[in-house]
Amino acid sequence: MTSSSHHINNALKVRGGDETPSFRPYLPHTLAIRDSLMIAHSFHSHPSFGPAGGMHGATYTVDVEFASSTLHKECNWVIDIGLASELVADVLKEYNYKNLDEIFGDGVMTTTEFMCRVIHEGVAKKLKERGEMNADELFDGWIKVTLWESHKAWGSYEGPV
Repeated sequence: MTSSSHHINNALKVRGGDETPSFRPYLPHTLAIRDSLMIAHSFHSHPSFGPAGGMHGATYTVDVEFASSTLHKECNWVIDIGLASELVADVLKEYNYKNLDEIFGDGVMTTTEFMCRVIHEGVAKKLKERGEMNADELFDGWIKVTLWESHKAWGSYEGPV
């Protein structure tokens, strides 16, 4: 077990039968990628969302942070910046310039917080797929996804890969 895995496993606790991180482990090394995403969606006229309940657009600034307890033995990086940029872009293109109501189906509330989790899961999946093909590209650590709706409002989702 690697040092990052040890720290992450120590941060897990069982809650409701699921292993859910109870806190972010100490991972001092971070690389962050910034990109953007333009979407359309609605909140299906739900009264809790006021005017945003109807169809509208959103432009997100997307930050994806990769954190690890150690640096790559040979390259001294958390993750290759080119690979990280490519993975994030690949996930975002699934949603960019699209109507999330059509992608996720009727009734799904595609909030900022929901999309943070969806993007996190997409990046983690792509990392695992790449790592299976090339062990040198394995990333062992923690990912945090932040979607900025504006300079005043944002949401985040974070967890282990």
